Amino acid sequence: MTARRLALDALIAVDGGARANAVVADLLAGSHLEPRDRALVTELVYGACRMRRACDWLTHRYTRGPVDAEVRNALRLGTYQLGWMRVPAHAAVSATVEEVRGPGRSVVNAVLRRVATQLAAGPIVWPDPGTELSYPDWVLDRLARDVGAGPARPALATMNLPAAMTIRPDGYIQDAASQMVAAHVGAQPGDWVLDLCAAPGGKATAMADQGAAFVVGADVSPSRAGVMAANVARLGTSSVVTVVADGTSPPWPAGSFDRVLVDAPCSGLGALRRRPDARWRVQPADVARLADLQRRLVAAALPLVRPGGTLVYSVCTLTAEETRSIDGWLARTAPHLVPSPPPGHPWQPAGRGALLLPQAAGTDGMYVLSLRMPAVG
Repeated sequence: MTARRLALDALIAVDGGARANAVVADLLAGSHLEPRDRALVTELVYGACRMRRACDWLTHRYTRGPVDAEVRNALRLGTYQLGWMRVPAHAAVSATVEEVRGPGRSVVNAVLRRVATQLAAGPIVWPDPGTELSYPDWVLDRLARDVGAGPARPALATMNLPAAMTIRPDGYIQDAASQMVAAHVGAQPGDWVLDLCAAPGGKATAMADQGAAFVVGADVSPSRAGVMAANVARLGTSSVVTVVADGTSPPWPAGSFDRVLVDAPCSGLGALRRRPDARWRVQPADVARLADLQRRLVAAALPLVRPGGTLVYSVCTLTAEETRSIDGWLARTAPHLVPSPPPGHPWQPAGRGALLLPQAAGTDGMYVLSLRMPAVG
């Protein structure tokens, strides 16, 4: 099987509801492609997923009526190569058409040739920013409102670029922003640290290595906890124990931990480089639902922090409802907590915490807030 055929199969699966990262991993695991072709598959699938709206706009004017899933995704695959990978037109068109089965091949051939001609004629005049940047309109509107129209556009543009591979000294692949969050927890030798939503274990293992602390990595999902345990074993990190536990009803006694990290489930609107199809799955109502879960997780985590200990809240999103609003809620409901200094440049202040925009350092977008429990006496 060729790289383009595997990419087309992956795009069809994503169109049917599969997650891009999972389906690409599964298809590559069953293939015999060389490393260069494996990288090409990832670029084609992730890129065509990100730029789906823009690709569809470029091709829709040349199609008549609905097309089936294979044709629709072959058009996205070919258009992405033409418009964003700068593959020569003859190669992009012929190599894509070659992978289409059945009568749809002639449609793909005709449409891609017209798209190639259009792109060669000069810069595209896009109908609106949402189409040009290839995001749902609500995502543009929400981030423009929450981080400002000026920063929002470069943030969205940055998240259309392939994510850089950042490898820790222990060999674990983890975005630099996540490594910064783990470091900001400030785990010290001898500390007992709880990572309340820990799978797949990147931050838990980083905290154990950075601070020589004992870390409990918890996750509500047995399968995800299993992935975390496998990562811990692979890294040989002896000071991390993995458990299955519901973070909204944790099983530990009050005051059990020196530091608690709530790296909460979120809308992920700061990490769309790595989750190329998430922009099409996440809906506006999800933000409010996840913010409610985040509050419940933080409320459950607070009693677990010993006097003088630290709670750190983080999310890989940029919405105000999941960042500054959580800080505001904590200020009202737990006014006894003392804010710790937020990280400095390239982070920017956001309430009592800090926000890292994707364009600031070429990382995922993140928010972090650190609060200290007052000491007794």
